Amino acid sequence: MTAGLRFPRGLYGITPEWDDTPRLLDAVRAAGDGGMRALQWRRKTGSAPDRLAQARALRTLCTELGIVFIVNDDWRVAAEVGADGAHLGREDGNVREARLALGPQAIIGCSCYNEPALASQALEAGADYIAFGAVYPSTVKPQAVRATLDHIRRGRELAEAAGAATRPAVVAIGGLDPSNAAPVIAAGADSIALISGLFAAADIRDAAARCRALFDA
Repeated sequence: MTAGLRFPRGLYGITPEWDDTPRLLDAVRAAGDGGMRALQWRRKTGSAPDRLAQARALRTLCTELGIVFIVNDDWRVAAEVGADGAHLGREDGNVREARLALGPQAIIGCSCYNEPALASQALEAGADYIAFGAVYPSTVKPQAVRATLDHIRRGRELAEAAGAATRPAVVAIGGLDPSNAAPVIAAGADSIALISGLFAAADIRDAAARCRALFDA
């Protein structure tokens, strides 16, 4: 992880809703080859055994590639598959509960939508990153609330105020791709979370590399 941050700086991939696990593993490997630093497994459909099998396969691959592996929504599943942490939405429980279950080294991230007050609460509870979005219109969540660059800037201020030797990270999500993410990074996002902008790209490795280049600039 980047010095000074509790979550890796750079590209944060979020898995599409694919039940084809070999296809997903190939896509994640391509993204990792392009420079993806973290992956969030997000799967809403399928049987519980199939979902767990996919999560475990991804966890193994991420370990091999040195990619931080986060489970969306459910810290219980994160614990079961040995994930590096969990991402919590508004209805997914609280940071302190997840921390107690997953331990002090786990990475706990929170959706903060377009609400700096929610980010403040998450940081006070010990979140390792706060996520704002949708920054741009999202094809995955077309009804998502919109966050502005000012929300990103405010989130960065809050994160820096909460930091000590290391600080929480600011994540941006929603409609991002390599062509439109630069202003979001300039506004203070430490990490950009992509679903379609990465995994629906014609060349996943190239899309990841283009995102990495935005942070290398």
